[in-house]
Amino acid sequence: MITRETRDNYVPDFEAGEVILIDKQLYKSSFDIVYKVRKAVNIKKVGHSGTLDPMATGLLIVCTGKMTKQISSFRELDKTYTGVITIGKTTASFDIETEFESQSDFTNVTASKIIETAKTFLGKGFQIPPVYSAVKHKGKSLYAFARKGIEIEKEPREIFISRFEILNIDLPDIWFEITCSTGTYIRVIANDYGKKLGCGAYLSRLRRTKIGLFDVDNSISINEFIEKFRLLSVT
Repeated sequence: MITRETRDNYVPDFEAGEVILIDKQLYKSSFDIVYKVRKAVNIKKVGHSGTLDPMATGLLIVCTGKMTKQISSFRELDKTYTGVITIGKTTASFDIETEFESQSDFTNVTASKIIETAKTFLGKGFQIPPVYSAVKHKGKSLYAFARKGIEIEKEPREIFISRFEILNIDLPDIWFEITCSTGTYIRVIANDYGKKLGCGAYLSRLRRTKIGLFDVDNSISINEFIEKFRLLSVT
């Protein structure tokens, strides 16, 4: 496994299979990271264990070679995120990717209401994937349809939120930490959170800090990976 701890003394075998902990930067898609790994080490089989939106940063587990068969086992692990929910405005994508749609007064939103509302999300629930997402419909992501003004209805998915803590409040911004089951969209939580507060909200910042027991603090950037391991792919 290639991590911050192992990168300096580790001799990888990308064909036999490697697991790489990558800290994805802002504005890059998960596919961008996979493409750069594939190009850097000259191997066809590369995949990741769970999409991070371009507007999110944080931990992405990338597998190469025969380890791509293990991707599903990483994908099923719980995820932990930190971020900021901004209240008083909404967007179509539920984050900062699209323009603001509405604006509402939030002067009646108190700290106690913010904390108590977070508790209502704990446990099992159901969530509909956002129209701006990588979920597939007829082989194309919902993103592709949404950008053409076509909205595809999707069935609700069961999710589980084990932790939803409010870390700081500086309205309109609310800092949080969430641990949830795979397939949970934090953007949707932010949108639903705004509805419960009665003023609307969107996700203005998101970082994935953990996948199971894997921690972003032990990951490396894609640039660090390329600098360290690119020459090893030269034959």
